[in-house]
Amino acid sequence: MDMFSDLIRGVRAHGCLFGSSTLFPPWALHFVDGAPLTLCTALTGGGWIVSENHPPEPLRARETILVRGPGTFTFVDELGTAAERVECGEDCATPDQGGARHRLGWNDSADNGNGDHGGTTLIVGAYPVHGEISRRLLDALPVVLRAEDDTSGTADAVLDHLATEVAVDAPGQQVVLDRLLDWMLVCTLREWFDRPGGEPPPWWAAQRDPVVGGALRLLHAEPAAPWTVALLAERSGVSRSTLAKRFAELTGEPPLTYLTRWRMTLAADLLVEREDTTIAEIARTVGYADPFGFSAAFKRVRGASPSEFRRIATVASPVAEPQPARR
Repeated sequence: MDMFSDLIRGVRAHGCLFGSSTLFPPWALHFVDGAPLTLCTALTGGGWIVSENHPPEPLRARETILVRGPGTFTFVDELGTAAERVECGEDCATPDQGGARHRLGWNDSADNGNGDHGGTTLIVGAYPVHGEISRRLLDALPVVLRAEDDTSGTADAVLDHLATEVAVDAPGQQVVLDRLLDWMLVCTLREWFDRPGGEPPPWWAAQRDPVVGGALRLLHAEPAAPWTVALLAERSGVSRSTLAKRFAELTGEPPLTYLTRWRMTLAADLLVEREDTTIAEIARTVGYADPFGFSAAFKRVRGASPSEFRRIATVASPVAEPQPARR
């Protein structure tokens, strides 16, 4: 398991996360839910993404922009539009609200037979984010993220699949759309992290390093193993000094400090997800035979004891089945 896969595993489209609107000017769709992460793609046409605390961003045909919550944002046909804002939440715009048709796949009567309806087709995927693991990914993102052109053509291929799928209404469509949106999200993030002149988080470059990348994969694959720097270096095929120096240079911290923080992140999610599991059991799951040593490490890293963290987190966000995000 590489680090990126670990961090993004809690960011998944899940039923009814897909929304698509065919828009004709003027329009102003105000997305009020403040989803942790929202993907916006224009299949045809275009407009502007206007978000809180960020300059307006143009969104042209076949481009994708990610917006990080909890702030709200608006998609408008042009800056200073005369359109009255329509709040998009549980149910987005309807035909009598600014000319938007919002559905989960359709054959649009306005099409001329080849998909050209002269309007803007906007695809929106709102992503819930579960747990502290995926929050580390969000912390690395700006409020508005625009990927540069994809020279590999991967994102274009996903867009072609999306355009085909939204034009039909077939069994299993929701599952296909969810997975396509997940694919689109991963492509967009990888392109943004790899963009020339960018400043990706340290862990992004580190996981591709021939020395540190292997060590990171080991720590993420076996976080509960009794790791020492010597053992990690042996498994990585380098000297202890080489690993320690290279790891600190690329990640900004020593290997075992990184491991402790990662274990505490895993433990934080387990404390909330498994309310009936004892502190001692969670300690063993993340590599601590002694629950007292685990509790001391957890408080040092997270600022609260495991029991305090569980109580506060459970009250703030009760554990429940994942609910469909607003569309």
